[in-house]
Amino acid sequence: MTRQDLTKLTAIFDHYPTDAGSLIGVLQDIQREFHYLPREAMTKTAETLGVPLSKVYSVATFYNAFSLTPRGDTIVRVCKGTACHIKGADLLLDQLESGLGIKPGETTEDMKYTLEVVNCVGACAMAPVMIVNNKYHGNVACNRALKLVKKD
Repeated sequence: MTRQDLTKLTAIFDHYPTDAGSLIGVLQDIQREFHYLPREAMTKTAETLGVPLSKVYSVATFYNAFSLTPRGDTIVRVCKGTACHIKGADLLLDQLESGLGIKPGETTEDMKYTLEVVNCVGACAMAPVMIVNNKYHGNVACNRALKLVKKD
């Protein structure tokens, strides 16, 4: 990690008590800052909070919100729950794959976009649903999908 990255980590740690109860909050802030959980950041988290590195990895791999690999600046999620599937989520996903040049679980080479598939977002009345950086878009027509991603 660079000196600037370490400074960012120190700023994150300064917002929390240095104990195990702060682990999830610290990891969320690191994820928000770096778009993933760098190995060095998890090691420093374990040292700072006084918890075993295995516990840090256990939490980081248990929750889907955390990623151990770099993700793009824009996270695009397509719901494939039952209602979204019936209303055309596959077509939506095809458009995004084609337009971004990546498959679900991948990130563009320029680190701008990561494409993910989720099982259900609880917005069935708005199916099909696409989430761009935590902003929900409902009733998305497949010809609008890429425009919504590039706009946000």
